[in-house]
Amino acid sequence: MASGAAASRAFSNLFVSAIFAASMVAGFRFEVGEERGWRKPTGEEPETYNEWASKNRFHIGDTVYFKYQKDSVLVVSSDDYLTCNTLNPISKFDDGGTVFQFDRSGLFYFISGQPGHCRLGQRLIIRVMHPSEVEAPELAPSPSSGGGWGGDGGLPADNSTAKRSGVSYFVTAPAGVLLILHLFMQEP
Repeated sequence: MASGAAASRAFSNLFVSAIFAASMVAGFRFEVGEERGWRKPTGEEPETYNEWASKNRFHIGDTVYFKYQKDSVLVVSSDDYLTCNTLNPISKFDDGGTVFQFDRSGLFYFISGQPGHCRLGQRLIIRVMHPSEVEAPELAPSPSSGGGWGGDGGLPADNSTAKRSGVSYFVTAPAGVLLILHLFMQEP
């Protein structure tokens, strides 16, 4: 009996630890500029930083990763963003690999600290969604539209919500299995 009680206690501790770890899972990490990183635009980029941001859904707890060389990332006010003013940043980072975590909902403004880079387009506005904002599920295409996704026969684009759902599943499913095992291992 004593070894059964010890095993049950050990399993309970493991279960509580798993639930705690699942609740502490960090948000999604976005890479600003993806492969090209955070750098002065040349005019040949497929999209601006703001176009990239508009394709993603940012939540409290998510992070953005800025990868750069001989540059910096400034968090600025909306006025300083509009005028590319680098003199009064809220925060300044120049380590070449900045990770910035969103701790609230609302707008965040980022610009390069290098002279002239902001005016050339090295700036970014990110809107972090409020927790009360619920994303509505996508509706299936109607049969009369020819089926498929948008009529082009392709799959829907990957986005942060889809990635977050996948990560959430792989964290929640093991926690559920542990809960069920814990319930069955309880002594009567």
